[in-house]
Amino acid sequence: MTARRIIVPLLLSIALAGCSDQGKSGQGAGGGAGAAGQQRPPSKVSVVTMTEGEQPVTRVLPGRAVAYQTAEIRPRVNGMIEKITFKEGSAVKQGDLLYKIDDDTYVALLEEAKANLAKAEASVPSAQANLNRYERLVNSGATQIEYENARVTLLQAQADVAQAKAALQSAQINVGYTEIKAPFDGVTTISTVSIGNIVTANQTTALTTLRRLDPIYVDLNDSSANLLELRSAIAAGRLKGNTTQADITLTLEDGTNYDKTGKLDMAELAVSETTGTYQIRAIFDNPDNLILPGTYMRATVTVGYEDGYLIPQRAATRSATGLLSAKFVTAENKVETRTFEQSQVSGNNWLVTENIKEGDKLIVDGFQSITEGATVAPVDAKVDEKGFVVEAAAAPAATPAVKP
Repeated sequence: MTARRIIVPLLLSIALAGCSDQGKSGQGAGGGAGAAGQQRPPSKVSVVTMTEGEQPVTRVLPGRAVAYQTAEIRPRVNGMIEKITFKEGSAVKQGDLLYKIDDDTYVALLEEAKANLAKAEASVPSAQANLNRYERLVNSGATQIEYENARVTLLQAQADVAQAKAALQSAQINVGYTEIKAPFDGVTTISTVSIGNIVTANQTTALTTLRRLDPIYVDLNDSSANLLELRSAIAAGRLKGNTTQADITLTLEDGTNYDKTGKLDMAELAVSETTGTYQIRAIFDNPDNLILPGTYMRATVTVGYEDGYLIPQRAATRSATGLLSAKFVTAENKVETRTFEQSQVSGNNWLVTENIKEGDKLIVDGFQSITEGATVAPVDAKVDEKGFVVEAAAAPAATPAVKP
């Protein structure tokens, strides 16, 4: 009985020891699998292959729309507004009647001027005949003084005619001023007067404002530093094209691109003393009046062309000192960071010419989480024309098998 009590605990101890050994063995196997799992495969990165070509050099400048023509409509004679013939905010044509001022007084003055002219003209023939008579008698009874008086009388009569003609012309002009017409094609604003209001010649307050919106100006501002850089590039022969005929595109306030291309109209030959910028004026067709005066927008100006490589802006970074850098994949699939001392803006890209060659692979996506010298798995990709979306390059379609 005593021997049985000793054997049973001994068997239990042996069984527990066996279970413990199996647990340790299983733990060891699991640890080996975890170690194997820590050897992660290379990170996938999207890359584009660099190719050299002639690329546009662009400048993105802030701008504000300005009406092509603007006129504040004011009366040129005194009187009461008799008619308002346009709809506020509507388009009018050159010569269209806008306002009619009561013209009764001016018509009466015109008739008076006509009568005065007729009276003055009537005195000229008699004065001329009197002068002719004294001219014949000056040496046979008439004195020289009488002849001179007759000549002066004729000159005065002729002067009265000229004065009367001028008064008549002035009266005709004033009658014409009672009709206020559009000086050019444009769009009106709200009228500041109503029928029955009294207005005065050249008053401070405009009756309405007329603006021509097609075409339309866009005033841009560029820094004097950019101007010097541009001139240096042209002088060095790096920049091709005619900058005076630069194409200009617009991005509107909502981020959409305007579908018309503008041209450079003028550039000021002076730099602002306060801002260090100079003004450029561009002109755009605006048939639908989509661009309104005062609207702010961004303009992309193509100032020329240069041979080089395009690095999408999303794939590059700039240091605090402005130095441009980007990550590339070497022939050994290692990450390599390159810096570029000089770069130009080309749309949504940076245009570089040094420290890069044909066939280099630029990392355009996935570079945020990789380190210098890390091994990666490059995947060919492409960047859309806006420079924001990266899409994997489509694989060629498989050729269908030929049936026997």
